[in-house]
Amino acid sequence: MRRRIFGTAATAVVLGLLIPLAGCSGSGDGAGDSGTLRLVAAEYGDSQATSSKTYWDKVTADFTKANPGIKVEVQLLPWADIDREVSRMVKAGNAPDMALMGSYSDFAAQGKLYSAEELLSISAEANFLQPLAEAGSIGNTLYGLPWVASSRLLFYNESLFSKAGINNPPKTWAELKSAAKALKDKGVKFPYALPLGPEEAHAEALIWELSNGGGYADSSGNYSLASDQNIQTFRWVKDNLVTPGLTGPVPPSQLNRADAFAAFLRGEVGMVNGYPSLVHEARAKGISVGTVSMPVSDSLGAGEVTPTVGVADWMMAFKQNDKGKEIGKFLDFVYQDKNMSEFAGRYHLLPSTVSASRTLDGGIDSTNTQFLTALRGAQLYPVNDPSWVTVSDTIKRNIGRAVEPNGDAKSVLEEIASKANEAGRKH
Repeated sequence: MRRRIFGTAATAVVLGLLIPLAGCSGSGDGAGDSGTLRLVAAEYGDSQATSSKTYWDKVTADFTKANPGIKVEVQLLPWADIDREVSRMVKAGNAPDMALMGSYSDFAAQGKLYSAEELLSISAEANFLQPLAEAGSIGNTLYGLPWVASSRLLFYNESLFSKAGINNPPKTWAELKSAAKALKDKGVKFPYALPLGPEEAHAEALIWELSNGGGYADSSGNYSLASDQNIQTFRWVKDNLVTPGLTGPVPPSQLNRADAFAAFLRGEVGMVNGYPSLVHEARAKGISVGTVSMPVSDSLGAGEVTPTVGVADWMMAFKQNDKGKEIGKFLDFVYQDKNMSEFAGRYHLLPSTVSASRTLDGGIDSTNTQFLTALRGAQLYPVNDPSWVTVSDTIKRNIGRAVEPNGDAKSVLEEIASKANEAGRKH
């Protein structure tokens, strides 16, 4: 089976929220009447004040005003629960009309989703950013409609760099190592924060692999998890950053992204890979932060341009209730620039459409343009492969062992590759 490296999920941390919007069925089951659409969506906020409820209340009200015969009910679920709950609904024969979550390929493989061609106008279908459209496609058919996205860049604390006498951000691995050593010599707790804990290790791992010409797939789109480049990458990271103590007091295999970000916001991290919202959080706390592309390996050289990592979330439409026409009207409406930009701006994420990404007013602000540029050439995870859910979990739980004191990158990566092949045979 061929696999292509494309988009993924959870771009927001949710604190256990379960917020059905006004008029929603409390159970979340049942298709509703013929004039009502039901959307089950992930909650992007982390409190009542930042809940997505405000956005969806307004959008659905505006839509119904423009389309009096169609109402839309929205149920919000935490990121931790939504995949499981939507799967439960589908298995029970009570699929929602639409879902907004982190994966879609399982449902597409089962033939349960409308294609974009069946739902959207030609102009709307053609408006998605190309890497995201490819990520949402199986074969040449778009099933996962990209919603919002982000890309990853290297963040550095400008004040800590100045105190350590570092005049320019690193462009190569050797320069990154040199900067990390200078930061450590000045007492910085985490010179380079390396979150290879189970929360999101697959992102950090891919960032490093791409910067050495590797990645999760070869040029044909097949998994190449234990490639020579990837093995060399983790050997370098272990020998040059982890073993010399340049990654901080917490073993990378135990450091989660959320903890690395929290340390960065406390001024304890010199460098960390992050996404747009972290810039805003840092500046709100008075931290002067710079962002640059991930430094490349010295074998590639400072002038080499490698892909950044991109992530996206997915809107999908289920066939079960035979409401394709009504769903199409709603999706054409919600993907209008104004609505896309408003949601993306609310959570400091990037809109998924070409037209909205060109419109900075009320959407992404100027600090996010660098992330948008990176997104246009980004490489994303293979969410269009049904086995990716299993493969990503395997990477998250095991890749940190490659840089442990007794860890061997080759054996760890080969073990992950073996499990990925096994997962692929099951789909």
